[in-house]
Amino acid sequence: MRIEVVPLGPGFFAEVRGAGLTEVVASDDAYARVREAFEEHSVLLFRDQPVTDELQAAYSRRFGPLETAKAASLGEGTPYSILTNIDRVTGGLVPPGHKEELRAKANQLWHTDSCFKIPPALASVLSARVVPPSGGETEFASTRLAWDRLAPSLRARLEHAVAWHDYAHSRGKIARELASDREKSTMPPVSWRMRWRNPANARDSLYIASHTYAIDGMPDEAAQALIDELTAAATAPGHTWQHRWRAGDVIMWDNRAVLHRGRPWPSDKPRHMVRTTITATDADGLADMWPQARAAAVAR
Repeated sequence: MRIEVVPLGPGFFAEVRGAGLTEVVASDDAYARVREAFEEHSVLLFRDQPVTDELQAAYSRRFGPLETAKAASLGEGTPYSILTNIDRVTGGLVPPGHKEELRAKANQLWHTDSCFKIPPALASVLSARVVPPSGGETEFASTRLAWDRLAPSLRARLEHAVAWHDYAHSRGKIARELASDREKSTMPPVSWRMRWRNPANARDSLYIASHTYAIDGMPDEAAQALIDELTAAATAPGHTWQHRWRAGDVIMWDNRAVLHRGRPWPSDKPRHMVRTTITATDADGLADMWPQARAAAVAR
């Protein structure tokens, strides 16, 4: 097969043509080419996929072990995180103020998936099953390119810095009790280095998210100001790429090197997406994120 990788975004984001999820599952050669493109471009788009839950999971497992959907989420206990405003009982749309509507608003904050977990995520695979006629885009920013843009003195300062991540912190920005007690107890705060090095190409990325709330050795107010400043610089105009979804689209992104956020859509229109999340391993550079951060997480 002839696989073509077409760059689309500002230094990251590419479309894969000539092979889809089925071919990557079936062919070692297709997997190797797509894996190479993933390491290079960070975000990959596949159009017009005959996607099912089973195919999406099989594709995702090519890249590593799958994460189980978190407590109190749609899909809990399975590999599938369901992002939808369609009520699973009635088939209608959830009402204003419903928890899934609030979660969608929280997902409109810049974030990287599962940085609040041990272990965190290597990649996410998101498939569009039902899309609204307007809105509901997903926007991406490269934290690898953001790292490169930092002043050398700031890169040196952040290289060994350790930041804290908490799911409840980001949810609290939307509604105080959006994170349930069970979510808080099963996902306590965790810390990681602020620089993630990709062993495939030795490229460094800034590792922060809306879940990031503290930096070791800094007063909380100063730490949050720095996190906000870094996020704003990474996502500044001209440095992001916004994807307009079509049903059958599948996007895979590197959570080590990308921030993303959802965009709003009309509340009277359905949107149904399915995400699988691939867990990071030492082969993905996780080993370098553990020193002192893991010990701190256990002790705190």
